[in-house]
Amino acid sequence: MHMRLARFILLAALTCSATSAQAATALRFSKMADGSGKSVSDAVIVVDGEKIVSVGSGDAAVPAGATVIDLRKYTAIPGMIDLHTHLPQFWDEAPGTTPYRKAPRTAGETTVMALKNLRLTLEAGVTTARDLSTREEGVDIALRNLINNGYVVGPRMFVAGRGLGATPRALGGINGPYEMMKAVRENIAAGADLIKLYGSPGGGQNLVGGKTLTLEEVKAAVEVAHSLGRKVVFHSYGPEGAKVGAMAGVDDIEHALDMDDETLAMMKAKGIVYVPTIDHNRFYSDNAERFEFRKGVEADFSAFIARNIEMTRRAFKAGVKIGMGSDALFTMHGQNTRELGALVKAGLTPAQALASATTVPAALLGKEKVLGAIAPGYFADIVAVEGDPLADVNVTITKVRWVMKGGAVVVDKTGSPK
Repeated sequence: MHMRLARFILLAALTCSATSAQAATALRFSKMADGSGKSVSDAVIVVDGEKIVSVGSGDAAVPAGATVIDLRKYTAIPGMIDLHTHLPQFWDEAPGTTPYRKAPRTAGETTVMALKNLRLTLEAGVTTARDLSTREEGVDIALRNLINNGYVVGPRMFVAGRGLGATPRALGGINGPYEMMKAVRENIAAGADLIKLYGSPGGGQNLVGGKTLTLEEVKAAVEVAHSLGRKVVFHSYGPEGAKVGAMAGVDDIEHALDMDDETLAMMKAKGIVYVPTIDHNRFYSDNAERFEFRKGVEADFSAFIARNIEMTRRAFKAGVKIGMGSDALFTMHGQNTRELGALVKAGLTPAQALASATTVPAALLGKEKVLGAIAPGYFADIVAVEGDPLADVNVTITKVRWVMKGGAVVVDKTGSPK
């Protein structure tokens, strides 16, 4: 009896081992590169299920019995992470409409229309995205859940739910620390992965700064969110709001211009990430006429971009961590990684720019042990690009050819037979 049981256990173990070996997939690349600036030639990445099990080089790194996908025309980089998107914000470009003046939609319609934005984001090589507030309450949470449960294909989403603040753009006016604490708890109870605070006006053609939340209100939000394991994102177009966010200990500051040395020093000391979102104003400028913005706004956008680049240069030189956020919305989805080119203009090397889209955001999400790198135990989020991304940042922007997310191929533009 015991002998038969022992044989059964041994046979089961051997069967599982064989199944695992057969299920493994070996991805072969000419090179593998990441944000550290290091590269591996003739790279072999072995994937089993949704995770990476080994990384090696050459024929010896290919397990016996593994399915081989030959991508040796390409370089492998980690799936990129966009820290600032608005995936549910879809514009169908119908004649006579703008993104701001169109027929109302139900939440269900918005959810379905956003599927195009999900696909375009993946095609840009972005396999994970933070979605930072939506006007149609619950749509971001619905999209995240549909993706996680396998009903639709899209980037891995971390969502903010309602943006909180005292401005008209925030979905819920906040007045005082008590109301802020209540709103944060309600957001988290509704399913938010993080909290988005509007600490100033600004957005679209409105390029003003200012301050709309008190230090006590922001501290209240940070205290509650952190106690419940959530990060706090802080929107500020100018230095006044940004300083309040830094003093309160938010986790990252978006957009802000003209921050002084004291604010930058606080950000470095507290590990607050700066997400400059430089390129989204290029997108607004390119579409100013179609969006029916005021005359002459293109010059304002150009000046804002120049100041944003200089602010990023100063922040990076001061030791502040820089994260890639596109602020993609409307028809900008798919252009997410153009932000990397702006970061290189601000003084980052291509490798440092790639880090801003991989290791830096992974750590900000608290997922640095499973996202942002190609290594054993990490999710198999892998992008094939044509060229050397460590020499030319444009390779990561315009030459994405193949994308794997969680072990599944979600984009294939290699021209290989299926």
